[in-house]
Amino acid sequence: MIYSMEQEKERMILVGVSEGNQMDAYASLKELEELAETAGAEVASKILQNREGIHPATYVGRGKLEEIRQLLYHLEADGVICDDELTPAQMKNLEEELSCKIVDRTLLILDIFASRARTSEGKLQVEMAQLKYRQARLVGLRSSLSRLGGGIGTRGPGEKKLEMDRRLISSRIAALRKELEEVRQHRDVLREGREKGNFRTAAIVGYTNAGKSTLLNVLTGAEVLEEDALFATLDPTTRLLDLPGGGEILLTDTVGFIRKLPHHLIDAFKSTLEEAVLADIIVHVVDASSPQMEEQMHVVYETLRELGAEGKPVVTLFNKQDKLEAEKSCKDLQADYSLRISAKTGQGLEEFRAVLEKILLEQQIYVERLYPYSEAGKIALIRRRGRLVSEEYLAEGIQVKAYVPKEIYGKI
Repeated sequence: MIYSMEQEKERMILVGVSEGNQMDAYASLKELEELAETAGAEVASKILQNREGIHPATYVGRGKLEEIRQLLYHLEADGVICDDELTPAQMKNLEEELSCKIVDRTLLILDIFASRARTSEGKLQVEMAQLKYRQARLVGLRSSLSRLGGGIGTRGPGEKKLEMDRRLISSRIAALRKELEEVRQHRDVLREGREKGNFRTAAIVGYTNAGKSTLLNVLTGAEVLEEDALFATLDPTTRLLDLPGGGEILLTDTVGFIRKLPHHLIDAFKSTLEEAVLADIIVHVVDASSPQMEEQMHVVYETLRELGAEGKPVVTLFNKQDKLEAEKSCKDLQADYSLRISAKTGQGLEEFRAVLEKILLEQQIYVERLYPYSEAGKIALIRRRGRLVSEEYLAEGIQVKAYVPKEIYGKI
């Protein structure tokens, strides 16, 4: 007899609050559905309440709470996922009111991160974010355990247990910070090596599931996991890309951005997102087939601003053109260059390579010089790090016309 050991999917009800912009709230709830499915849940129902503001005690109002209670019973659902980060009080009150599992947007994202992290750095970053989330909730719980006046709920080891948990979490966060600092230092050493080699770098950024990993794989054969799911890859991958004129650039795939991304997640993944801050060029990949394309672009630029990755040349790639059934307006007024591409079919990728080379040339110096044969090694450096336009072998030496990065101009 064969027994199936497949884990049963949890049936969850999604709950959101619209504070004015209903279209945006619907889009956010739809994204929450994708997140829930990525985490392995089955969406039983979706509820959106229009309110002037989120209820400070129970997230939604009393009437909507009763509606959710009825739905949980009739749909035999296992729990509720809220489309915002809940306060400790909201989480506790909802659990008491509905007697079921309550998950907020942050906890859901953290759960996906935990399942996606592959490298030791990724796992450290996820654990750090999870502990910070838990620590914030312990602080909220502490106030309810330290009421004056004694009575039921204030006796016993509750406070000691809480203080012990807080100490353990704080010491573990400190240890993780130390480990992540070591990882960051190792990354800095690698970065210094690239700088000594005068390698130019481009960071691929974009909304999650925009096709960043597919683009890196097609261009460089990186073999990064590709999946039609949110946060398919968390760990940055860097590969060398050959350009049409013979030059080279390092391309780095970064973690995808998403709306309502909590600050402590950005803090935890700072070492990964640093690649965007320190890159010479930002490659912004956009899912042109998404109905929320404009909103997703806005989220990416807001996150880049928060990271301090402004003032760099930006190339926006409107990806997934193969999925468009009709012509769609694709404009990015904040970008230096905008291209329509399809990483899947290869459309526009040669043009993208040419644009990268053009940007690099704009950052270089034109050199026209006669080198004696004894200095032929300098031409090898130009060929490796710059772009050799022409070389002519004459009796007195080698006549060279080339573009070179400012950093190696003194060496040649």
